[in-house]
Amino acid sequence: MSGLLLIMIDEIQKALNNIRPFLQADNGDVELVEASADGIVKVKFTGSCAVCPLSVMTLRAGIERAIMREVPGVRRIEAVE
Repeated sequence: MSGLLLIMIDEIQKALNNIRPFLQADNGDVELVEASADGIVKVKFTGSCAVCPLSVMTLRAGIERAIMREVPGVRRIEAVE
């Protein structure tokens, strides 16, 4: 794994840590599954977020916005199971 990718993963984790308290307030959470050098980030919802019908909105309006604002080079966020 390249040094640049490791830095990107660290920055993604920091962005997730900033929004994690909001998810945890509703008994949910998110974890980083994978980040690729081509800017694709895969996350997994856990807890209440895993079954929430609004998780797509949370992904786009919350998680994606936070990560893309903080981490240059991220092009897309995908939720995986």
